[in-house]
Amino acid sequence: MRLVTFRGEGGTRAGRVDGESVTPLDAPDVGTLLAAGPDWRERAAAAAGRPVPLAELDLAPVVPHPSKIICVGLNYTPHIAETGLDTPEYPTLFAKFARSLVGPSDPIMLPEASAAMDWEAELAVVVGRTVRGADRGEARAAIAGYTVANDVSARDFQRRTTQWLQGKTFDSTTPLGPALVTGDEVADAADLEVTCAVDGEVMQRGRTSTMLFPPEEIVAYVSGIVTLDPGDVLLTGTPAGIGDSRVPPVRLRPGHLVTTEIEGLGVLRNRCSK
Repeated sequence: MRLVTFRGEGGTRAGRVDGESVTPLDAPDVGTLLAAGPDWRERAAAAAGRPVPLAELDLAPVVPHPSKIICVGLNYTPHIAETGLDTPEYPTLFAKFARSLVGPSDPIMLPEASAAMDWEAELAVVVGRTVRGADRGEARAAIAGYTVANDVSARDFQRRTTQWLQGKTFDSTTPLGPALVTGDEVADAADLEVTCAVDGEVMQRGRTSTMLFPPEEIVAYVSGIVTLDPGDVLLTGTPAGIGDSRVPPVRLRPGHLVTTEIEGLGVLRNRCSK
């Protein structure tokens, strides 16, 4: 199953993707659908409204208002190597806030304050049920599905202190979507290709199978710290190829088109703007 959140008159609406069309659901967005109860999948499957063409829809972030966005840094060995940092024993966690999110074709708003904006293609996990203190099996069962994200980062702000948050959550900088895809469609995202291109030039290419901490381990670990709620989003780290590690460093500029793609999950195409 594939679910989207799309914009229309008066707000947003969740929808079920059926090929090239979308069937509207009785929920204002995918996060609200998940939070309404554990039977969200059955309710989504049973919807029989009038379909609308997918190509005509203005897609919002697939989960527009998650209560938590928790991110993992340093989760692909080649990326750890390019940063020169040590391999972590535990997941390296930081957070974003919902105002950082944009839709799959919305502009990335480069902040005036930063001169070092960078791309990071990432697999995102969406939580489908309340989970606390889970083992890996319980964590896997709590995952509603997967989607595509780009953890666009202000490297200059990120390095001001040892804490990364200030470089990671500028408003309107984090594309998320286009759809929530349930695990049965993508073998639980165990081995998917992840790419990021800037103006058509591929900058990153990796596979989710090379993660140091796979999605279910991340969910289990985080749930031992804080209760995860339906609609919460976890970003799982980026493969090698960031602009900051190139010589000289490459920065995002107004007009750049950032194309983020994960095999089986979809594509984000976001133009950088001021």
